Amino acid sequence: MSKPTPTSLLQQLRERQPDLPEAQRSVVRVVLDDPRAAVVATVEQLAQQAGVSMPTIVRTCRSFGHDSVREFMVALAQDLAVSGSHLHRSVLADDSAQDVTSKIVHAAVSSLTELGRSIDAEVLDRVAERLAQARRIDCYSVGAASTFMASELQSRLFRLGCTANAIFDAHQQLVSASTLGPDGVAFVISHVGRMPYALEAARFARSQGATVVALTQPGTPLAEVADLVLAVSVPQDAVMRVGTEAYLAHLVVIEILTVRLAQKLGPVATRGLQQFKQLLHKHGFDSAEYVGAFDSHAGRSTSSVPGIASHPNDPSRGLAAEE
Repeated sequence: MSKPTPTSLLQQLRERQPDLPEAQRSVVRVVLDDPRAAVVATVEQLAQQAGVSMPTIVRTCRSFGHDSVREFMVALAQDLAVSGSHLHRSVLADDSAQDVTSKIVHAAVSSLTELGRSIDAEVLDRVAERLAQARRIDCYSVGAASTFMASELQSRLFRLGCTANAIFDAHQQLVSASTLGPDGVAFVISHVGRMPYALEAARFARSQGATVVALTQPGTPLAEVADLVLAVSVPQDAVMRVGTEAYLAHLVVIEILTVRLAQKLGPVATRGLQQFKQLLHKHGFDSAEYVGAFDSHAGRSTSSVPGIASHPNDPSRGLAAEE
């Protein structure tokens, strides 16, 4: 007679959660929302996330047959190794839509909460000060994720009145690095932090006297090259090298940095931001004036409305194409 297959720890947590005392339910909820993060968390971190005392963490582990938190986490890690998902680090293959929604949102919130605890405000302030003094700021990137971030940073710097460029081409990055000089900043964005030509541009910019700022994970080759490091550490994504939580963390760091920079630049920068907002509200493509212009052309050829293509059979189409 074969022995019954032992129930996995994750399954036990799901099945027994409703019957546990309220404090222990909170602990189990934190573990189930992000089991991979729970495995590497300290007792103090788990207690903070669950809103309970550290002894409650110990009691919860014992209620599932484990004498210590360490023993519980070893069992959890072994369970994850067997049942690990390639969909998302927190999501299991049989999770419901509600489970998927809850776990992904909670994982993102947890990552941002940890970012808030770990970000070095002093370094961030030094970066903001250096940007405020820079004659030119060139943002370097490699790959789709960091290119999006570099473009976003450049756009925000431009609105603050800073001379800034977003440069994605390897050769152009070297040209930029050769012309920055001591009053320039090379702001290199790469979560992976080990792309060879980005490292080469960073090294060359630094050799020319420019300040190199890196937005990357701690301990990467890029972090070692940079003068100032804005370190972003998030759990590894199960699917992509740079996952959603890394995107969110980078965007939040950029937001914090540019707000702090605006404070240092003073009222001129603030007034400029307000003017840009009013300008786009009045004249942007989604403004009342643009919509009114579109409506006024109703019933007529759309070829005369900016950004609207005419119908292929419209006789005015050929004339518009020739203009």
